[in-house]
Amino acid sequence: MNSFALERHALIEELRRSGIRDPRVLAALEETPRERFVPSDLRGAAYEDRALPIESDQTISQPYIVALMTEALQLSGDELVLEIGTGSGYQAAVLARLARQVCSIERHPELAVAARHLLASLGITNVQVHSGDGTLGWPDGAPFDRVIVTAAGHHLPPALLEQLAEGGILVMPVGGLDQQVLRVVRKVDGQPVSEDLCGVRFVRLIGAEGWQA
Repeated sequence: MNSFALERHALIEELRRSGIRDPRVLAALEETPRERFVPSDLRGAAYEDRALPIESDQTISQPYIVALMTEALQLSGDELVLEIGTGSGYQAAVLARLARQVCSIERHPELAVAARHLLASLGITNVQVHSGDGTLGWPDGAPFDRVIVTAAGHHLPPALLEQLAEGGILVMPVGGLDQQVLRVVRKVDGQPVSEDLCGVRFVRLIGAEGWQA
């Protein structure tokens, strides 16, 4: 093992001790080289369990939160997943190992281009990255079996619930600017049934059905 592989393995053990149980999720994180998704000057911190800054004043989420959100999606391998907030592409790379297809929306065009190239360089072919307003989802691809939102909104954008398939699961942080809760929403008879997992802090979800820039 190289040094990054050793650090990655140690992180997986830390996540397991922190309560992440799904073996497929743990395996997907161990197979995904997080050091490729962080700025070059921060690669030494790639396997610390904390969020790190990336370009365009965005962040790559804490590995524990990536694992927790992914586990909450309850992926079996055949799902079509909508991701809102591509960022570096790390979460999409993890999802790609666990779902049939991932459609990811990023509002910063430069991040979308960079993530698209990076995912391709890693041989990941089942992720489509689009540039646009993620609060409006991606109607052309709907319905989606799962939706994951990697930025915090003050409410659940109606478009995302509309594009979620019946019985599907949506995971997103919801709350104010400084503190939010990680909410898991299942669509039952067209209505949201919600459960809150824990407190979190994410960057703002900006768009027509989110915060204003």
